[in-house]
Amino acid sequence: MTVRSFVDLAVEGVRDLAPYQAGKPISELQRELGIQDIIKLASNENPLGPSPEALKVLRGQLEDLALYPDGNGFGLKDALAKYHGVNPKQITLGSGSDHILELAARVFLGPGRSAVISRYGFAIYNIVAKAACAELRIAEANAPDHPTQPYGHNLDNMLAMIDDSTRMVFIANPNNPTGTWLSRAEMQRFLDAVPREVVVLVDEAYVDYVHEPDYPDCSQWLERYPNLVVTRTFSKAYGLAGLRVGYALANPEITDLLNRVRLAFNPNLLAQSAAVAALADRDHIARTVELNDEGLSEMAAAYAELGLKFIPSVCNFYTVDFGRPAMPIFDALLKEGVIVRPVANYGMPNHLRISIGTQAENRRLVTALRKVLG
Repeated sequence: MTVRSFVDLAVEGVRDLAPYQAGKPISELQRELGIQDIIKLASNENPLGPSPEALKVLRGQLEDLALYPDGNGFGLKDALAKYHGVNPKQITLGSGSDHILELAARVFLGPGRSAVISRYGFAIYNIVAKAACAELRIAEANAPDHPTQPYGHNLDNMLAMIDDSTRMVFIANPNNPTGTWLSRAEMQRFLDAVPREVVVLVDEAYVDYVHEPDYPDCSQWLERYPNLVVTRTFSKAYGLAGLRVGYALANPEITDLLNRVRLAFNPNLLAQSAAVAALADRDHIARTVELNDEGLSEMAAAYAELGLKFIPSVCNFYTVDFGRPAMPIFDALLKEGVIVRPVANYGMPNHLRISIGTQAENRRLVTALRKVLG
């Protein structure tokens, strides 16, 4: 075998993959432009930071860093089981919920199998499915002029792509990067129609921000749909993005399979302890959600005043349509010390995804936008 490149040695599904594009770190912008006063509204992080109770626990565990964490995550699983009203045997822990996505793809996908995702769905779904050498099927989303959920998942189109080769469907509810959501009736109709041999993974990373009365908490449907996997994260409302903690809820048989491929000691010692404390601090979550609600209202008014369209969102961000290529605007905002998120990799070159920050950060963003838009 003549090898022209190490790419030739890679498995087929990896060869044409592009790495996930994370939001630009503050430190990178500091190095590039020498700017110190920077705000980051690119990665949908909690502007209030972690729970004070979680920080207290972290400080108390620093002397234990020479020890491995509990490989089974008993304390965190116990806390999550009580919170969700499930058996600990239904919980899989991971280093962020995207770790769970990768585990699920390793278990259920492979050559000769297919996965269905929505256009504008979270980019990691594409990566984990292709890395598992599965066929990726991308269902067309709602049209940009859809009356209530523009760019949102179209479950009829997704259902039409399922056939005998399909083993997984990935759904984000609410969805990143669009902020759109699916109703209880839509989700039930879809889950009722999906064959039981197809695993439906519902990613609920932004669930804590949603107030819609018709929003379905799919973690309550695990007994009704044994092929359902629900993922959650501590990276958003809980403010622990830097520690990487996520988990899945599923029936025990699926959980057992996921745990067969999960490497030992994930999440790490600090992550497990901080997550338990963060889960218990409901006051911090309430403050986080209140701040986000105020920010969504404030920024909706600001974007309207600036003449900018945006996708209605139930998350902690808006995806804003600038009506022209957005990268020059992104670059101009960087020079103002404001980091937001381009989404051209999602096929949305005229949009930027902009997180909700503190009131001061939101107002600084508006000032910067007025300047760069002229």
